Amino acid sequence: MEIVYISLLTLIAATIGTITGFGTSTLMIPVLVIFFPPVEAIFLVAIIHWFGDVWKVALFRSGFNLRLLLLFGVVGLATSFLGAFISLGANEQILLRLLGAFLVGYALFFIFQGKFSTKGEPASGWKMPAGNAMAISGGALSGFFAGMFGIGGPIRSMFLSAFDLPKAIYIATAGAIGLTVDVTRIIAYVAGGATLPRELWYGLFLFIPVSFVGAQTAKKIVDKIPQDKFRMVVAVFLFVIGAKLVLFP
Repeated sequence: MEIVYISLLTLIAATIGTITGFGTSTLMIPVLVIFFPPVEAIFLVAIIHWFGDVWKVALFRSGFNLRLLLLFGVVGLATSFLGAFISLGANEQILLRLLGAFLVGYALFFIFQGKFSTKGEPASGWKMPAGNAMAISGGALSGFFAGMFGIGGPIRSMFLSAFDLPKAIYIATAGAIGLTVDVTRIIAYVAGGATLPRELWYGLFLFIPVSFVGAQTAKKIVDKIPQDKFRMVVAVFLFVIGAKLVLFP
């Protein structure tokens, strides 16, 4: 029955994670650590997450932003590797709560700062500076948190939202960046001795196709979300994930 429950969890997480560009790990890991050691849970989700990134790139292949991919991805490779090795013996409660508070603060400011224009930008004209330094910072932080806790997507999405990308390009870019980070941290986990029980290795033959079904479902939903509402959808999910991390890290 564990395999069935994990499959249902994968379906829900893959659908939400594809829509927002993040959330798969954040939804799955807190549930899986109830039944498995944290390292095993993070390792399993990392594999599922990698395939989820593949589906994002494949299903939203209208294009991705190569400049952002390079700026986020290159530095994210190094910090993800660092975070993955630290995670093998780290106490993560305080850092996760701090991350959650940061996400909640950003999301609330974004949501309540004022009315939105027809282009989806705040009427006040404020948004996070969309420069190279911002992309590099986002890559470094998201890579580190992905490697250390298996949760880097909310940080990545927060920084990507500053660039106001068309929704298909936003999702494809987030997926392509995630691919590079996930490969690095999976290698680090394996090098650090992480493995899975035999039943979970077999379960991957079900979890991976289920994640593709979730991504396909998400694509149909995303196509119906107007571009000017898309950033608000991401901000609301950032708030929900941040609140979850503060209350239940």
